[in-house]
Amino acid sequence: MELSMSGGALRTFTRCVTCLARVGSDLVLQAHPAKLELHTLNSSRSAYASISLARDFFDEFRLSAPAPAASAPSSTPIQCSVLLKSVLSVLRTPTAALDRIAASLPHPDAPKLQLTLHCLNGVKKTYWITCSAEPEVQTLALDRSNFSSRLAIRPRDLARLLSNFQSSLQELTVIATDPAAGLSNVGGDGEVEGKAVELRSYIDPTKDDCDTRLHTQLWIDPAEEFMEYVHSGDPVDVTFGVKELKAFLTFCEGCEVDILVLFQKAGEPVLLAPKFGLDDGSNSDFDATLVLATMLVSQLTDSSVAQQPTTSAQRAEEPRVAATPPPVPENVSNHTKIWSELSGSAPKSFEVNREKHTQKERNANANALNDTSMLHSVNARRKPPVADNANDTVQPMQMDHLEEPPG
Repeated sequence: MELSMSGGALRTFTRCVTCLARVGSDLVLQAHPAKLELHTLNSSRSAYASISLARDFFDEFRLSAPAPAASAPSSTPIQCSVLLKSVLSVLRTPTAALDRIAASLPHPDAPKLQLTLHCLNGVKKTYWITCSAEPEVQTLALDRSNFSSRLAIRPRDLARLLSNFQSSLQELTVIATDPAAGLSNVGGDGEVEGKAVELRSYIDPTKDDCDTRLHTQLWIDPAEEFMEYVHSGDPVDVTFGVKELKAFLTFCEGCEVDILVLFQKAGEPVLLAPKFGLDDGSNSDFDATLVLATMLVSQLTDSSVAQQPTTSAQRAEEPRVAATPPPVPENVSNHTKIWSELSGSAPKSFEVNREKHTQKERNANANALNDTSMLHSVNARRKPPVADNANDTVQPMQMDHLEEPPG
């Protein structure tokens, strides 16, 4: 496999590698006769990114014939896996100082990938990056027609909306409703009337600082912020990671393309892809896909509670039940499942935590009973004799029975 690129393709290739490096740590290259695919998968298998570069994207695109193998099909692509941080270190040289970049893999089983940088000043830099012995190639194909909800937005508009949230936010919830119905009128003052989309910061309720952290809710009118918005029926919500979203946003902004977001409901994946204006992307020399896992438990069950905070008077009127274990919140992170066809992990359960909580309560009740019994025994020993009301009289001391001490 021998590849070569120059000009604007250099900048696009650098953006591709930078975006993939913010998603995963390994880069898998698959060379097909008509395109080159770049794949990565994060360590938790909750985010998958793929970028496809067409044959016309390169100045030179030549594939060597693979070694014959009896078990391997003829359509098997040439592939290798390298560390993304190694590729990033090679691309530290500014693209403005480069004339072209060449990549070479002598044969499919080659131990190293060769990258050659031809600078404008005549300097030639050659790097050899070690390939993984057995690359773990993951591919994920999703039919975009199966997604019932979609929205298209410009990268700068999405960046402006995300700037309202804390930079340390890790997960974001998107709630979509029918534009004809819109979100419920919170507080009855018409603040969100006609705004069919809500962005809400998601914070793990099991963390100690959950109540002290900043919670943000942002209501959006699709006609004002989105280029396209399609949703009908009941409201749906999806909760996914913000880090990968921002990485894809930066990539699309650099490539000057809009962002298309496809989703269904909580527990189903979210698919992000570039939107090439009025074109469907068939005339573009590159394409990208980002698939994000979402939480299985919907956040809509807590929307009414979150939108209408309880006042202090209402809290005072609520009855207090003693010795009753607190209910498990519906949106606890351990009570959710992360969707991913690339992961076979089973959903987490709360059975162990409930057993521990019940055992702690039993121990606390037993200790309370022991302390009460000990207190009653001590009071019984110290209790003075009780007289019979009017029948009992106090006898005076007989002084004549006392003997005077000898002088």
